Amino acid sequence: QVTEWLAQPFDDFFGNTGISSCAVPVKPLRGGSGRGRRQKQRAPSPVAENSRATAPPRKRAKPCAVDLPCTKPGRSWSQAQEELLWVERYRPETQNDLAVQKKKIEEVETWLKRHIFQRQPKQGGSVLLLTGPPGCGKTATLQILARDLGLQVQEWTNPLSLDFTKEDLRNMFGHDSNFHTFPSQAQAALFQDFLLRANKYNKLQMLGESSENDKKLILIEDIPNQFYRDPGSLHGILRRFVRTSRCPLVFIISDNFSGDSNQGSLFPTEIVQELCICNISFKPVAPTNMMKVLNRIAAAEASMNKEKNYTLDRTSLELLCKGCSGDIRSAINSLQFSSMKDCSLEKEFWSKKKSSTIKCEEAGVSKVRKKSKCDTSEGQEIQAIGGKDASIFLFHALGKIIYCKREAASEAECPPLPAHLSEHHRDTLLIQPEDIVEKSHMSGSMFNLYLHQNYVDFFSDIDDVVRASEYLSTADVLCSNWSTRLVMESYSASVATRGVIHSNTSRAFAHQQGGMGFRPLHKPQWFLINKKYKENCLAAKSLFSSFCLPPECLQTELLPYLAVLANPMRNQAQIAFIQDVGRLPLKRHFGR
Repeated sequence: QVTEWLAQPFDDFFGNTGISSCAVPVKPLRGGSGRGRRQKQRAPSPVAENSRATAPPRKRAKPCAVDLPCTKPGRSWSQAQEELLWVERYRPETQNDLAVQKKKIEEVETWLKRHIFQRQPKQGGSVLLLTGPPGCGKTATLQILARDLGLQVQEWTNPLSLDFTKEDLRNMFGHDSNFHTFPSQAQAALFQDFLLRANKYNKLQMLGESSENDKKLILIEDIPNQFYRDPGSLHGILRRFVRTSRCPLVFIISDNFSGDSNQGSLFPTEIVQELCICNISFKPVAPTNMMKVLNRIAAAEASMNKEKNYTLDRTSLELLCKGCSGDIRSAINSLQFSSMKDCSLEKEFWSKKKSSTIKCEEAGVSKVRKKSKCDTSEGQEIQAIGGKDASIFLFHALGKIIYCKREAASEAECPPLPAHLSEHHRDTLLIQPEDIVEKSHMSGSMFNLYLHQNYVDFFSDIDDVVRASEYLSTADVLCSNWSTRLVMESYSASVATRGVIHSNTSRAFAHQQGGMGFRPLHKPQWFLINKKYKENCLAAKSLFSSFCLPPECLQTELLPYLAVLANPMRNQAQIAFIQDVGRLPLKRHFGR
């Protein structure tokens, strides 16, 4: 529709001769001043005037390609469609096309209806936060629901470039310049101005759009970089928006797999509670839903472009799903790349994949053993086709270590240990702990923190807890020296994970795997303790600056001594700090 009303006036300009406006080359005018060039451009051509007077009422011409630039004259619309990425060509149009859980779609739809159509007259603005991994359908869900509900979407886009004058460049790169200042308006100010205008004015009405419904929402997916360095400026803008806004604001943030998500810094718990921000978290696309989408796309391409693309079998599609880690956008791109007939790399890859699969099937092993043996080679093939690093969410990785699933092995495959080592006999693990830590995208010391916080709840024998704590202590010693910490972190994580797994005798064999049930995992208390320690250091340095001691000595040597003395020559803040830090009350800690 946009192309039709844009291409329509050019038919008059070219005299309606049947020549596409995209096919006409534009030559730059040489010579003359800018004013003369503008006058030449304003002057209508006699051909255009004659055609405008004599031409009959014209029909709408076929539009040129919208998404791709018109570089070749005479290129048809179907050719342009073939050059589109499959992600754009098969973009979901209805809710049934979405590969998202129906419950998540209903949650977003319910929130939009409540805060737009059931909004009270004097109610302030509302904020919705959509989070989840990349490619799980957050943006597509919001756009389809907005279109179904008749909502206008005004989206913020970060400014890409700024125009500098010669004077600005001279000030920046002159001899006296220190390259410290650039004449550009801060992104935070532009963002605040955008929210003000989007809240005050309606969106421009395009041809074919209805003016009856003025309901709208503001979408922020590309957050200005300044807010990552200074989240407080974003919080101030949001407070003002909630007080004065008339329409809802939607943020979309993609999570990463390392545990240090941007959501925690941009939207801490205090701001979420203060502004009543609703957070709807999306999960990775399920393999069954992804298979339905890939089958639909493969069938459509097979019927249209069978001579240009391969038709992949079900095994190949399942391999694509495994390699994309729930990212449907990556899966569709991989499907398009792997279906090309002119791609020799992919042809060689699929032949290798099928041959390796046949070898695994011909081997006379059980299904479980066959799966474990083929996992390594299959994982490399997944990376070769998917192009996406295999990642595991933090708590999912912790669960794999703590639950430590095993499989029974025969004596031929695993010979028995000697009698004096028989207590260390274990069934074969279904995982490799080092691979799990690597796929969690966390440092070894940080992963050990989460493991140390949660492992006790999964042990049933105190002797097992003692052995596991010794392994964790050894892992901590390996990272104690800062000069070798980067080298030893991988060894430390290996000792901690394998030590915890081996120490848990209640899950040493495959037949002992059941009966544990779900148990919640928690964030390490170390974060809270470390934060409190830094705050105490700053407070001790400011309150007792006259003693000229480092903060550690103040808290461990001076303050416990001052707590014993009855010296009235101190202010109330110092007395309160001494009572908090300098004393160890036995009522709160009975074990001391």
